[in-house]
Amino acid sequence: MIPETMKAVALIGHGGSDKLVYGDVPVPSVGPDEVLIEVTACGLNNTDVWVREGAYGTDDDPEAVSTWRRGRSTLTFPRVQGADIVGRIVAVGNDVPADRVGARVIVDASIYNRDDDSLADIDYIGHGRDGGFAEYVAVPSANAHVVDSPYSDAELATFWCAYHTGEQMLERADVRLGETVLITGASGGVGSGLIQLTRARGAIPFAMVSRGKEQAVLNLGAEGVILRETEDFAADLRGILQGRPLDVVADLVGGAMFPKLLNALRPEGRYTTAGAIGGPVVQLDLRTMYLKQLQLHGSSQGTRAAFARVLDYIRSGTIKPVLAATFPLSQFHHAQKQFMAKGFVGNIVVIPDRHFVEPARGMSLDRSVLGCCRA
Repeated sequence: MIPETMKAVALIGHGGSDKLVYGDVPVPSVGPDEVLIEVTACGLNNTDVWVREGAYGTDDDPEAVSTWRRGRSTLTFPRVQGADIVGRIVAVGNDVPADRVGARVIVDASIYNRDDDSLADIDYIGHGRDGGFAEYVAVPSANAHVVDSPYSDAELATFWCAYHTGEQMLERADVRLGETVLITGASGGVGSGLIQLTRARGAIPFAMVSRGKEQAVLNLGAEGVILRETEDFAADLRGILQGRPLDVVADLVGGAMFPKLLNALRPEGRYTTAGAIGGPVVQLDLRTMYLKQLQLHGSSQGTRAAFARVLDYIRSGTIKPVLAATFPLSQFHHAQKQFMAKGFVGNIVVIPDRHFVEPARGMSLDRSVLGCCRA
């Protein structure tokens, strides 16, 4: 029986973690073409944090408080965030076949707003409408994909944002068989996904991470590793490339590394980015770009086709989840604090308390967060 109220984490405004309130809210109603999902796991992402902080800036002021999509925002408060939703369908709208009830699903959280695969007008569940940091969520039926996989629900909740974003980055940069790809921020959700997605295309991934995470990314398939703390980036990069040119940079960090990354690319190389955790405002020497005839690609989320490829990879076992830790939904503040500390490899997932099971003995949450990953 579906209750009238549920536990959820509601974002009540831009600001610090005090703007995230755990408590009772109404269970969402279901529209004619929608399904109601009982959430069993939901992954955390950098976008959740940046939206809460209002850290997206505006065209005129990069320091201004603004949410995702800037001047086209659909965010209203209170908002239940959470895009990486996994669960089971418990009710359907009038236009949805009744036999969907009971299906185990992973949600494509993109709100495409167009019939084609254009990303010019996208939004996402957890921003334009309520998401999965809750016990129940209503989503369009077309966004709820049945997934037949041996992975646990928590493991499946590491895929959507990270791997969908990563696949679109590689698609934008047209990464091909045998090419070399340098991935910055390679220990995070998107970065660890990019390592595997690059391998799935037959290309060769190289990882840039902070000290202590080298072996974890090598285990995921990185051909070589360079430390973010390096004092001679160019020399260290030449060392791991071993005479190969650098075809593509997949950058999730930005900041002071940006000009060095462009300098490292071969002539006619490609740069693709979907994040800026090291700083969004960067220095660009236009001469580097035009004399080397570089291509620069921005990327956010992904197309329907990109998600279809990710689903195929999940079903075939081509890509694997990297689950760093799980927390009960009631400990959301602690989970997001650990997420923001970046002391882990992969991703962190929250689980509604009634579905949460403590980690196995000898595998504490703290140890998980500090880098023990499963892949």
